[in-house]
Amino acid sequence: MKLRPRYIGIAVLLIVVGIQLVTFVTAKVLPANLNTNRGRQSQNYKISGPYTYENLSIYLVHGKDTIDGKKFLTLQEAMEKKVVIVHETKDVNELAIENVSLDQEVYVQSGDIVKGGQQDRVLAVDLIVPPRSGKIPIAAFCVESGRWSKRGGEADAKFDSSNDRIATRELKVAANGAKSQGEVWAKVTEVQEKLSRNAQVTVNSTASSSSLQLSLENGRVKEMTDSYIRKLSGIIDGQWDVIGYAFAINGKVNSADVYGSSALFRKLWPKLLKASAVEAVADLQRGQKFETVKAASVEDFLAAADDGKASENEVTDRIKMVTRETDKDIVIETRDQKQKEALLHRSYVNKQ
Repeated sequence: MKLRPRYIGIAVLLIVVGIQLVTFVTAKVLPANLNTNRGRQSQNYKISGPYTYENLSIYLVHGKDTIDGKKFLTLQEAMEKKVVIVHETKDVNELAIENVSLDQEVYVQSGDIVKGGQQDRVLAVDLIVPPRSGKIPIAAFCVESGRWSKRGGEADAKFDSSNDRIATRELKVAANGAKSQGEVWAKVTEVQEKLSRNAQVTVNSTASSSSLQLSLENGRVKEMTDSYIRKLSGIIDGQWDVIGYAFAINGKVNSADVYGSSALFRKLWPKLLKASAVEAVADLQRGQKFETVKAASVEDFLAAADDGKASENEVTDRIKMVTRETDKDIVIETRDQKQKEALLHRSYVNKQ
């Protein structure tokens, strides 16, 4: 499976360790073939909740499966089984991923952090990586500025698994909307400052002060996020039609992620909830009370976002990405062309 030669529209000027690197990665935009009726996919969803702890409210998205999610390994599962290798390429905004298994497909989710290499990265697109794939390029953003060398005992030619995703709405907008490396670095610094303030410790690691991943591994941050996870992780138990979730922080709708199957969502749920908990900790306003967002307001958020102007990119021969954007929201939708363009993942972000 070869990557389309022009698949993600950005031109990024990078300054890393004093060396200017100019990386051009372009998008193949195909608006003419869009099925605009798919924009209102949210009308097929049922929303339940809220399930609230502290300043975080979770809403479950109920719907029908469109794919067989049981057949996929997640990136985290595949790396733990050592059947997927994420290779360093020494290109800040592109890595290579390789599935060495004989018969298992791997689902890679945009927003997943991979740790190690020359710098920690966040993967920028969804992919399905077939068995015996060979090396496939995948777009990425750096979430650790300054370092461009081996860190401690970590490998610098490949990456370790991570159970974290990028946290905060602002980081998602920087990566998915603006597609700006400089903006991503700025938002990493911002979330580190917020976490330090609310955790009442410096979360920047001495091993690499700019690493978002190492900040998320800070003991006090983990302690605070674990309290949210303990209270909310069980809300999906026994609800077999749940295919996604939305969340609100401090009484404001933040984001949502919906998947093509309940089985796939359940595999990803721990990582998704943890990212939401991290953001809730970062935005914690002690002593403040907020009106809980109603489920109907979440439905309105999804419907309004679905009405955004659409553009369509072919990430690979198999994966099609549709972006819908308004002044207020952005939706990134991934479809599997091998399965008649069945929905894999839809990510909603409130930009305001």
